[in-house]
Amino acid sequence: MSERIVIAGASGFIGRYLAGHYRAAGATVLLVGRDGADARWDDPAALRQAVTGADVLINLAGKSVNCRYGDANRAEIFRSRLQTTRALREAVAASDAPPPVWFNASTATIYRHAEDRPMTESTGELGTGFSVNVARAWEAEFFEGELPGTRRVALRMAIVLGDGSALAPLIRLVRSGLGGPQLDGRWFATTARRNAGTFHEFRARGGRQRFSWVHLRDVLGAIEFLRTAALDGPVNIASPNPVDNRTMMATLRRVLGVSVGLPATRWMLELGSAAIRTETELVLKSRWVVPERLLAAGFTFEYPELEPALRDIVARRELLHP
Repeated sequence: MSERIVIAGASGFIGRYLAGHYRAAGATVLLVGRDGADARWDDPAALRQAVTGADVLINLAGKSVNCRYGDANRAEIFRSRLQTTRALREAVAASDAPPPVWFNASTATIYRHAEDRPMTESTGELGTGFSVNVARAWEAEFFEGELPGTRRVALRMAIVLGDGSALAPLIRLVRSGLGGPQLDGRWFATTARRNAGTFHEFRARGGRQRFSWVHLRDVLGAIEFLRTAALDGPVNIASPNPVDNRTMMATLRRVLGVSVGLPATRWMLELGSAAIRTETELVLKSRWVVPERLLAAGFTFEYPELEPALRDIVARRELLHP
């Protein structure tokens, strides 16, 4: 009998890749979502039926944070994570044959802006602000209540690199000649943005904000490893070798064969992010995260170094079609 894999929120590039991989491996993949899914969020009976007898449950559902953090988007970012996670938890609790392991997406953004030392699961300090509040609430919802038959793992993912990821706009910047570092600086803050926790405070100088990342294939590898490793709770999914923003952009230029890249200053980033409806925090926050628990358990990364990871992604545009 083939394995039964349930993936919720599979419309993003990570979900599509995982679904394609498991189907190619001969597994039966059930999707949870909205139109066209095998089970819809508003159908508790279908959700319970989907998770019953499943070998693994993977939840990636949630509105993209690549948007402006206005009132409506902030509310939807919270709702799309908390309600879907709650619906799955209730389905698993009601099942008479629940999945033995449930992986729920989380984010390495849960840690504070870090320029002084790396954040690990044991010694990392959680941050403040809107994005951190989302991550805290998401994990609290995930670990709520008792599920004695199901091991729960929160995947605190760093920026996932793959074809269709956050790498795509960076590649466009490099090829347009704007592939230098993203430089933080002073910027005015409104009372509303401070109260909402969405204003990015100036800290890192010279493009030295840390850039924690992970190759898409290592996300899959970590999930497969964690299916048998006796770990639960939060697990950092990040390369053991983070870099800084300046190094990231220089490496990407080298991979693409572009010799010159103009830097982007804070005022340019603020105006540009407003124009394309996103937030500067996504490139200016210093995310310094290392995978302490994965390494201690013996996981080996296929792409531990940035340049080979970037070369693989750029060379293999068919990455989403395993």
